[in-house]
This record gives sequence, C-alpha cells and structure tokens, in this order.
Amino acid sequence: MNSQAPHSATLGADLRALRKARGLTLSEISVRLGRSVGWLSQVERDMSDPSISDLREIAECLGVPMSMLFAHSSAPADEQGYVVRAGSRRPMGSGEEGLIEELLSPDLTDDFEMVHSTFKPRSKMQTPANRPTQEVGYMVSGRLDLTIGDRRFLVGPGDSFRIKNQPYQWSNPYDELAVAIWVIAPPVY
Repeated sequence: MNSQAPHSATLGADLRALRKARGLTLSEISVRLGRSVGWLSQVERDMSDPSISDLREIAECLGVPMSMLFAHSSAPADEQGYVVRAGSRRPMGSGEEGLIEELLSPDLTDDFEMVHSTFKPRSKMQTPANRPTQEVGYMVSGRLDLTIGDRRFLVGPGDSFRIKNQPYQWSNPYDELAVAIWVIAPPVY
C-alpha cells in the first residue's frame, strides 16, 4: 500500500473546499483574518502551517467547529483520504438543537459529502434552513418529522428523502434517537 495520503486529504484542501462552498474568495477571508492573501494561499496549498490561533479564527470565519480541522492526523497514513473509521469521524456543527453530526467522507474535496446525523429525542431544528444544495437522506433508525418547502412528511427506518434547494426543517418529537445518513452536494460543512 502507498503510505502517502493523497493530496486531497489535507487540511489545506479542506480549508479551500470550505471557503469555496461558502462562495468566499481568498481576499475576503484574508481581510476577515487580517492576514495576507499570499499567506492564506500557502495555507490552502499546505506550504504554511497555521497556528492554533489562526485555525480558531479560520474555523470561526468558515462557521465550522475547530475540532473538524484537527482530524487529519488521527487516521493511519495509508488510510488517510480513503477510510474513515467509526471512532475517528470528524464532528460537525454545534449540537445545540439536539443534532449530532459527523463527517463520513474522508475529507471535503469531493463534489459531495456524506454525513452521519443523530437526532436526540424531543429535538427540533429551530430555524428552517435553505441551502443551495441537493441533499438526499436515508433513515437508519428512529423517525423524523420533515417539512420540505410547504410539504410535511413523517420518515422512518428505510425511508429516504430529497431536498433540492428548498427550505426545510426537521423535528424528532419522539422518545427515541433518530439516525440518518445524508449526502450533500456541493459540500457545505
């Protein structure tokens, strides 16, 4: 096996993918960070290592938890960019609404991302989301009440659904966890 990780499985590649998914330019991010475009470009090309403080500011600017930027080192070198072990998934989001999300994709450089979502009992998305994405979800366990556009659905184990650039909202008013696998294109985390 090749012991080198593919270039796409790097912190810089993920930062570039996150920035582009948010429609931001190097100039816009560099102004927000108070750093030069050249420095940020070097970080995205893995030619410069950002400090912990830099990473904290970059994560805040991109709206991701800082923990998401550290998971590259947890996989063995011959698995980086190829395999994500169950215990090594990168956490995403804040979990504030009762949603725990983990990245199933090895990195954020593909045309899509896969996410493992766990919805706590009696949890609810407080504000509808409307992202410029196409998303497909598959219910592994539990049930969710979904509103997609102006339509309401109850989905359970084995059901799947699609959200295509529409406002949506979920709730789990039930007493059991709900687990779903999402495929989102383009990546937004």
